[in-house]
Amino acid sequence: MTFMPASRSRASRLFISFIAGLLSAGLSLATAVPATATATTTTTTNITTTEPLFIGWSGLLPPLPAAYSPTQAQQCADGAPECVDATITQMQSRFAPLAASCDHNAVFALTYLRTTEEYRRTAAQPAFFADVAYVNTEDAVFAAYYFHAYDAWLAGDGGGGVSPAWQIAFDAAAGRQLAGAGNILLGMNAHVNRDLPLVLASLGLVTAGGQSRKADHDKVNVMLNRVIDPLLREAADRFDPSIDDIASPLGLSYTVLMQILVAWRETAWRNAERLVNAPTAEARVQIQREIETTAAATATVLRTAYAVPRLLPLGQNRDTYCAARSARS
Repeated sequence: MTFMPASRSRASRLFISFIAGLLSAGLSLATAVPATATATTTTTTNITTTEPLFIGWSGLLPPLPAAYSPTQAQQCADGAPECVDATITQMQSRFAPLAASCDHNAVFALTYLRTTEEYRRTAAQPAFFADVAYVNTEDAVFAAYYFHAYDAWLAGDGGGGVSPAWQIAFDAAAGRQLAGAGNILLGMNAHVNRDLPLVLASLGLVTAGGQSRKADHDKVNVMLNRVIDPLLREAADRFDPSIDDIASPLGLSYTVLMQILVAWRETAWRNAERLVNAPTAEARVQIQREIETTAAATATVLRTAYAVPRLLPLGQNRDTYCAARSARS
């Protein structure tokens, strides 16, 4: 098997990290300016929606060679659509009590629920994914990581059952100290930067015939771009109006926010390649440590940035706002 030379692999990771850093700087410093390019307009059953501008740069980056490995999936091994339905049902049952109590963990729970619902609709489109069964399995396994992390945290498992990035995210929500956007980004960071490379590596990055699965990985970004606008609007309406305040000092256009997510997902793929191509078990453990450390460091930065009241569009107390909205519904 021919692998990319170490210097090229390292340069690729540094390039992606550079892009992610620039976008994260925009998250912390830039005033949102809506994209001026033409966005995609979709008409369905007399309802017209405009999707934010999508820049699919990650699809231009080729995958590294990787050996085929059979999936290690414990959930949805056959990739049936019903697995996604079951995941959505579980997400709904978990979200409902969080929303009813205005728990700050409800913001990310809603984000993940709406994203999975959009995935279910997208996966039903003929030929959108090359291997929809595989992506269905990934969806179920990925969600199981989140469920396990939250349940372990809720049970007070501090002995390794909760990764540092998730611990920071859940603790920050429990402390009710952040703006809603911070809760969303902390959840995204833990799930994408920490969980996703482990999930991808466990499922395998190539088919039995040696074809890379990166094209389907990149197609998920197209799906995510469809849902990010409406889900942020709903989260703002239900839990914290500042989530949708793109004119705020730390606000973002949806396009820029999506590009942060694309950069994180591209980094997750590259870290999965590193795990799969690790020459020894010890090297793989070291790579996983690096993934954990980086995700935790990013979580610390996000927690700090979104806990500074003078720089955030906190407005009225989000708990009072959420309670008032719940009382009217």
